[in-house]
Amino acid sequence: MSKIKKVVLAYSGGLDTSVILKWLQDTYQCEVVTFTADIGQGEELEPARAKARAAGVRNIYIDDLREEFVRDFVFPMFRANTVYEGEYLLGTSIARPLIAKRLVEIARLEKADAISHGATGKGNDQVRFELGAYALMPEVKVIAPWREWDLLSRDKLVAYADAHGIPVDFKKRKGPAPFSMDANLLHISYEGGILEDPSASPPEKGMWRWTVSPEKAPNKPELVELDFERGDLVAINGKRMKAHELLAELNRLGGRHGVGRLDLVENRYVGMKSRGCYETPGGTILLRAHRAIESITLDREVAHLKDDLMPRYASMIYNGYWWSPERMALQTLIDHTQQTVNGKVVVKLYKGNVIVAGRSSPQSLFDTRIATFDDDAGAYDQADADGFIKLNALRLRIGARQAAKKTARKPASKPAAGRKRGT
Repeated sequence: MSKIKKVVLAYSGGLDTSVILKWLQDTYQCEVVTFTADIGQGEELEPARAKARAAGVRNIYIDDLREEFVRDFVFPMFRANTVYEGEYLLGTSIARPLIAKRLVEIARLEKADAISHGATGKGNDQVRFELGAYALMPEVKVIAPWREWDLLSRDKLVAYADAHGIPVDFKKRKGPAPFSMDANLLHISYEGGILEDPSASPPEKGMWRWTVSPEKAPNKPELVELDFERGDLVAINGKRMKAHELLAELNRLGGRHGVGRLDLVENRYVGMKSRGCYETPGGTILLRAHRAIESITLDREVAHLKDDLMPRYASMIYNGYWWSPERMALQTLIDHTQQTVNGKVVVKLYKGNVIVAGRSSPQSLFDTRIATFDDDAGAYDQADADGFIKLNALRLRIGARQAAKKTARKPASKPAAGRKRGT
């Protein structure tokens, strides 16, 4: 095997990736380039630069990817109304293909031999990072320390950090965190620790960073007007903004009204079940509003086809196949359906709920002349329904006749032995 001379590491500056950085330097005797993505996690990223520099890293990348994340990943996903297993809005899943893309771009720029990440061997993220990397750079070498080293506990990580002079946050030193947290502009996820018991209620303290509890949300509802063009949100209350600014504003509005909290047990791609809690206020509003504008602008069969395909599309994203040919082919179909998805939706936010209060579009397929229960002046001939119903009932009637014949041919059952016939 050829020697690894340079590795690009997806680096947050936290305990795990700080240990990984030193471990790569020692284990592979290689240069490490760090890459930190700003995808709206809401944390100051300059400390990561300082930590990397203190560890001897010469080439440090800290990239603001917020607009690309929402414009090219979140919005295309929401055009499909994507939900995994009926509930999860895929906030973590959709960020991974972008990080994989940028890792590969930096690896090419730096002429690196490998990339590395801090995902564990039990989770989905290792799959998402690596499938994305292999799809974009087939010959790339991936180093996944959690699948190689023996530092499989918090205590061992802290001991390694102490032995190598890696600064450890006081909170990390006190013991295991009550749960782990991952954030980006679409959501915050909470997993592990005390949340590993699916029967236990999630704690209020320390969790739910974006949303107030519905019980404490304002007693007065708030109406919000959303403008869509070709299936994408373009303005809130008449104000046009960049994609990432729109999502941030939806998060603010939804969070204020307790929208978007979720506690679920999901099926991981690697085979196990996992309990996670999620906050997705902006995404929850966006999904409800997008379905509302589609309800008046999409042909019935097109809408139903999208609903049929959506679970497969959701699994592709959850399982790490964003860069696969099947996902891209399906995206072409989805995007084609969105050409007429233009108009306005008004939603009411109240106590954790997103209620559609109205929708309108210049390309609406809702024909009041035909749909009305009043006199339609001949726009719809109700007598046509007679033949429509009879044709659709034909197979049911044939089946029922056959069943009746079969029943008629059955011989009468004999009385049980020893039982007297009734008189």
